[in-house]
Amino acid sequence: MCFSWSDRGLDGMAAQALRSTKDLLTCRCGTAILAPAYSTYRIELGEISSYPRGYKENGGIFCHNNPWISIANAKIGNDSEAFNVYTRTCPAYVEQYSEVHRTEPYVYCQMVAGPEAPTPGEGKNSWLTGTAAWTFVDVSQYLLGVQPTFDGLRLEPHLPAQFTELHIEREWRGVRYVIDARRTGKASLTVDGKPVSGTTVPIAAPGTEEVHVSLNF
Repeated sequence: MCFSWSDRGLDGMAAQALRSTKDLLTCRCGTAILAPAYSTYRIELGEISSYPRGYKENGGIFCHNNPWISIANAKIGNDSEAFNVYTRTCPAYVEQYSEVHRTEPYVYCQMVAGPEAPTPGEGKNSWLTGTAAWTFVDVSQYLLGVQPTFDGLRLEPHLPAQFTELHIEREWRGVRYVIDARRTGKASLTVDGKPVSGTTVPIAAPGTEEVHVSLNF
């Protein structure tokens, strides 16, 4: 994932863009691809305007791009909204709406009917999506915050305040990293009992099988 802005955004532009995304495009079921939807066919636009309002590219909620929105919120420190974006389309969190969703309760859809559709919240084209792969990137590298880098594993969780303790086990480069993280409000990192500056766990020495990490954030 490549961003053209700094972590906090260019003069607040990233934050403003994400506020607009939430205010103008987001509902209980996720974030729609555009709004308002086209109501008539426009030859210069082609296929996008041929779909009914609220479906597919014409105002539908494409699950594939929702993890990108979650990642963007994490990048600028909107941790609660980053998690909320994840839960709006995650099958485990929308099971209570199964009668509306009308697809398998354990799999991502390609898209969900948007707020302007006759059947908002109805899932479409289950399995036909890269959403699960992008959600794995979002959850593992941004919400849990375990990011592989050239220098080691960077640990920067972006979860709401109710998550106070985390236990994470990650296989990386043939080594098992056992990570215990606590929300204390004061950042510190310990690797195999030794304090390490910053938030990156150095690459383990050759032959190492397991590394134990303690993170305060």
